[in-house]
Amino acid sequence: MHDSRPSPTGERLSAWLDLQRRAWLDHGPLSVERRADALDALAAALLRHADAFADAVKSDFGHRSVHETKLADIYPVIAGLRHARRHFRRWMKPRRRPIPWMFRPASGRVVYQPLGVVGIVSPWNYPVQLALAPLTGAIAAGNRVMIKPSETTPATSALLEKVVAEVFEPDEVVVVQGGPDVGQAFAGLKFDHLLFTGSTSIGRQVMRAAADNLVPVTLELGGKSPAVVAPDYSLEDAAQRIAAGKLFNAGQTCIAPDYALVPQGREAAFVDAFRAATARLYPTLAENPDYSAIINDRHYKRVRHLVVDARERGAVVHEINPAQEQLEPESRKIAPVALTDVPDDALVAKEEIFGPVLPVMAYSDLDAAYRQINTRPKPLAFYLFSHDRGTVDRAIDRVVAGGVAINDTMLHAVPDELPLGGVGESGMGAYHGEAGFRTFSHAKSVFHQARFNAAGITKPPYGSRMDRLLSFMLR
Repeated sequence: MHDSRPSPTGERLSAWLDLQRRAWLDHGPLSVERRADALDALAAALLRHADAFADAVKSDFGHRSVHETKLADIYPVIAGLRHARRHFRRWMKPRRRPIPWMFRPASGRVVYQPLGVVGIVSPWNYPVQLALAPLTGAIAAGNRVMIKPSETTPATSALLEKVVAEVFEPDEVVVVQGGPDVGQAFAGLKFDHLLFTGSTSIGRQVMRAAADNLVPVTLELGGKSPAVVAPDYSLEDAAQRIAAGKLFNAGQTCIAPDYALVPQGREAAFVDAFRAATARLYPTLAENPDYSAIINDRHYKRVRHLVVDARERGAVVHEINPAQEQLEPESRKIAPVALTDVPDDALVAKEEIFGPVLPVMAYSDLDAAYRQINTRPKPLAFYLFSHDRGTVDRAIDRVVAGGVAINDTMLHAVPDELPLGGVGESGMGAYHGEAGFRTFSHAKSVFHQARFNAAGITKPPYGSRMDRLLSFMLR
């Protein structure tokens, strides 16, 4: 479809932005018809290349479950594209707003206008979903978009560039590849909005770079998302669901349960239940196609170091290796680990884990658990396991987190009608479904004065008539 494209080096980023900016000035936002066609075409292209994407992600990870890629990287994007295709015309309709009596018969409405040119920086852990899900909202809103995917997943990023080029012209959507230098330059471009998904530390750098141009940002970060098991809930059932969320993609998920809080004295029983649940999910590890590898050597060493550090500081390490296999370092597969008696100064108690390691901590009562959570940076997700309505309501009211799932993990991030976003150090802003459309739109107020109106009485000279009017208005 496209014959010539400048090489995506750092110095060419401004040329790509200028190309899209000129298209915006010459042709305006994407038309309603073009948005509909593009959403359909991108869903069809993703379906066509689903197997190729699964292979590319597997290659980038060394090993990643093909089923997990299709389940978490491909399906949510296609579902989101279809959802946006069905609803974006309704989302973009102007909303009438009531006008105070003293301004009538004037009218007011809110018009949703595309922002212009949007930048998206996507991470490596879900390299398809976290690039194309925000793109869905940006296109539904009528924007032009530049995407900077992660250099950590080069095969997937190359395929992403190819697929996007099949659907869009370069002045509509373009994928630019490159290393950290390109990413840094990308974050400093004068976009009309910038969305970044990744770590909190890099999120701070992105926000600083965007601030120089007063570019508004949406940050979808991470943090230590807790899972609290209430006294009324079965430890076995909770362990099963926490294990499923923790070990999906080997824990390399921003909303994975980071640590578990269980009633005091129940830690050993929970570890036993977690061990049994893990064995049911992954009876073997080394050659198991369902159990994913850690993305690269740096992260492999980082996760291993978290366990070593915890042990050296007095934590009890419970390795879970159901078939007692030898996992070679070259495979970058790490056997699941539960940790008990974790001291507060252990790295695993302070840093986001992003791996198959679960600290298990005790609480004396639920309010103490909530205090423990709220004294830490606000998490991206909070998981509560309880059948008691009062317990659920109090937890939702007390714990500040980006999103909540009750009696399960991670699934709150799937429905398109539920916004996904963080709070505090876990991020700002939200997307998915209508929330994504709103993020990439400006809600513009429009006040329409009627031909015959009473506005004259509010203009000078004021005098006694204005005194009477103000007396009535301020009464």
